[in-house]
Amino acid sequence: MALFNFLTHEIAMDLGTANTLIIHNDKVVVDEPSIVAINKLTGKVIAVGKRAMQMHERTHEDLKTIRPLRDGVIADFNAAESMIREMIKLIHPNRPFITPSWKMVICIPSAITEVEKRAVKDSAEQAGGKEVYLIHEPMAAAIGIGIDVEEPVGNMIIDIGGGTTDIAVIALAGIVCDQSIRVAGDEFTGDIIEYLRKAHNMLIGERTAESIKIHVGSALKELDNPPDDYRVSGRDLMTGIPKEITVSYSEIASALDKSISKIEEAVLKALETTPPELASDIYRNGLYLTGGGALLRGLDKRIQNKTKLPVHVADDPLRAVVRGTGIALKNIHKYPFLMS
Repeated sequence: MALFNFLTHEIAMDLGTANTLIIHNDKVVVDEPSIVAINKLTGKVIAVGKRAMQMHERTHEDLKTIRPLRDGVIADFNAAESMIREMIKLIHPNRPFITPSWKMVICIPSAITEVEKRAVKDSAEQAGGKEVYLIHEPMAAAIGIGIDVEEPVGNMIIDIGGGTTDIAVIALAGIVCDQSIRVAGDEFTGDIIEYLRKAHNMLIGERTAESIKIHVGSALKELDNPPDDYRVSGRDLMTGIPKEITVSYSEIASALDKSISKIEEAVLKALETTPPELASDIYRNGLYLTGGGALLRGLDKRIQNKTKLPVHVADDPLRAVVRGTGIALKNIHKYPFLMS
């Protein structure tokens, strides 16, 4: 039995557009950006995760960085397979003598197509997955924040990731109604790049925009505890010379306004299609925010003002989905919604 356990290991994976997290033996053992650096001449993987992110937008012509996932789904099959394989290797830095096979549970967006679902499974199997199960992200998030999804009670989860925002009403271990839009963290980053180009005639890269989002990102133009203004370096579009400016959280709130409005509309649409009995449960329980987007300052207040419902932000929103995926892995036969 010990030999069997050695040969087959279990992992839960949140294969996200922005970050990939892996749970092994009830611990988060991998938390890395979803990016891979490849030598264009040999096709060999040079780096993955944080090391590859350090190279992003700084490569020469023989090296390229690839983000294999776009809008929550696999955009580059070969790069995704390489990335998953290398991420799994990070679990055992000292490579075992016999390569184990893997029993995996991977989370996917709720509105994923059959073709996109197949791409996730194929990539995982090519990377060494012996048994691969899939779970929808809102369901995993609900389990991860401690909701009993099998109860006949309605709960609404708003999971704002890197590529998609998944909004789902969950009851009796199933998704009753859902909305999935491709407006999330990546869209926010793009909004910031576009805003600085138009308002300040300055060109910045993805990494700088991501840093702005973390330091002064906001959904509201007025906050009770505003962050300090943030210094940004980039290239002046008029002169072509590098320059530095200072941006405030209220400027970034203006830049993100249109995208956040789309998320608000999707939430309202999901509420409109919710059966009345479940709607009464949601009125009592409120809405639950998970995913990296939940960390955006003032987003909970903005959604609360729009819906007139209480909004709860998960304690550790970035890891809610992978925690739920890990619990589903441990109770694999208990949950009928896991897709093999």
